[in-house]
Amino acid sequence: MKILVVDDDLELLQLIAFALRQAGYLVLEASDGAAALRAFEREQPDLVLLDYNLPRLNGLEILGRIRASGSRTPVMMLTVRSAEEDQVGALDRGADDYLTKPFSPRTLLARVRALLRRSGIERPATTTTGDLVLDPESQSIRLRGGEPVALTRLEFRLLHLLAANAGRALTAERLTSHIWGYRGSGDRQLLKQLVHRLRQKVERDPAAPEYLLTVAGVGYRLRSTAESD
Repeated sequence: MKILVVDDDLELLQLIAFALRQAGYLVLEASDGAAALRAFEREQPDLVLLDYNLPRLNGLEILGRIRASGSRTPVMMLTVRSAEEDQVGALDRGADDYLTKPFSPRTLLARVRALLRRSGIERPATTTTGDLVLDPESQSIRLRGGEPVALTRLEFRLLHLLAANAGRALTAERLTSHIWGYRGSGDRQLLKQLVHRLRQKVERDPAAPEYLLTVAGVGYRLRSTAESD
């Protein structure tokens, strides 16, 4: 499940992203309107959390463009504006929900889950790429039709993001930010150790990986279904 979070308050953006990642969601971040629209078009998220007050291109304008494209992706507005006319205006423009700042992570997660339920979007039972099947319920992976192999929380988070982007190289910065949140962002050594442990579980020969591949100068990628055929 992919969620795009858009807010120009970088500290709040990082805190929201961290809470969502802890809850098991894939998170995309944008701090301005142009970046938000690029991420939306490129990644096609399942949900957008959109700040009302953004520089240059505000939240209502971004919402208008999303709806003008024909997308029915649910959008929740996040704002310090509590006046009824602001809430009504956002809902009339196509927002699906409205959450006033400040809010607790627990409240945000509850509203996100409720909005996804109302929108008929369910968390997928499994993610499959090639002969790897990732199960979020048991936090395990099944290889080549064999028995499930249990993963740690961090191993699962890494493999989940790579599987959602199978065939695409992801930078070390994006991976560390997703796995550890902003506090762990940029620690390549931690990422290298995590990849090493994960390869022990998913590769026939960890020294010559078939699935979890290093992309020199960039980061890592997971072999795609097309490559596995």
